[in-house]
Amino acid sequence: MRKLTQEDLPDLCEMLQDEDVMYAWEHTFSLQQVKEWLDKQLKRYENTGIGLLAVVDMKTNEIVGQIGLVWGDIEGREILELAYMLKKTQWGKGFAVEGSKACLDYAFNMMNVDKVYAPIRLENKASIKTAETLGFVMQGEYVKHYNGKDMLHLIYVMDKKDFNV
Repeated sequence: MRKLTQEDLPDLCEMLQDEDVMYAWEHTFSLQQVKEWLDKQLKRYENTGIGLLAVVDMKTNEIVGQIGLVWGDIEGREILELAYMLKKTQWGKGFAVEGSKACLDYAFNMMNVDKVYAPIRLENKASIKTAETLGFVMQGEYVKHYNGKDMLHLIYVMDKKDFNV
């Protein structure tokens, strides 16, 4: 995994403009929105030292997705959130679990946080499966207002004491 760069725009477009990848968001991104997404990640690196990272297949050197840690909030409470998104062609190959484990290891052992959150839309069965495979436990739900809509999210949480690499 590595930091995203401006050269990764085509790969981000492949993910963020794919209806199947973006179904839980209920929309795809325009080219301008993808550029803004990338700029947001670059600013996160600069401001917080973390953000979504490009996940690169070591065999092919192809970007297969993005995984990382971001500061977010649930109902006004700041949280450290694990996020992951893969190209549709890379689903089911284990990249989300492998990359997420590296991020969790960093969060717990380098950032020394006690909890990492994974807010997930109820409809996003693949992300729920990934979170549960990693050992996250569902501890509640909340409504996130996004893109003019109220969207129910499940709150998955992992405690540092429960993390196993």
